[in-house]
Amino acid sequence: MFTGIIETLGRVERLEREGTNLHITVSSPIGQELKIDQSVAHNGVCLTVVRVDGGQHTVTAIDETLQMTNLGSLRTGDKVNLERCMPANGRFDGHIVQGHVDGPGTVEAITAQDGSWLFAFSHAKGLNFTVEKGSITVNGTSLTAFNASDTGFTVAIIPYTFEHTSFHALRVGDRVNLEFDIIGKYVARMMERRQ
Repeated sequence: MFTGIIETLGRVERLEREGTNLHITVSSPIGQELKIDQSVAHNGVCLTVVRVDGGQHTVTAIDETLQMTNLGSLRTGDKVNLERCMPANGRFDGHIVQGHVDGPGTVEAITAQDGSWLFAFSHAKGLNFTVEKGSITVNGTSLTAFNASDTGFTVAIIPYTFEHTSFHALRVGDRVNLEFDIIGKYVARMMERRQ
């Protein structure tokens, strides 16, 4: 389980295809602290560390993960948001994040707001689990959604988040990973069953 509070940015160093799998090697300030079999969220996608070499670690994404997320479009040099799983004795600063992406979103607009930024995102209609002022995870970052609709939402990004996550590298048209609030998904499922 994760919280959506990004620990650090990583840099994609190498991408290797093996059949339908993609091995992603990332360098980061936490690379030397990682261990094989450890779960680490990469742009919000929970992946298992399969190799550690100095300040670099490697994870493997299967075809389904590549189809459902933006990991398949990574290029060498790209930045990725990294978060290790939450320790049992740690503070819960974000919200409940599983690292299981519900689907892609698209950056529709980026608007500077005198020191902060508004990012508007669209998504498929069937992915609508947002509520006004509810939790949403974009590329692994825990945020508050507003202007929520059946096909999109907006978030406000403060300077710290803009600088310390991959938000500063996003452009209109970019694909992002969305994970909706798990509580909202359970409520929606229960309501479906009652109908």
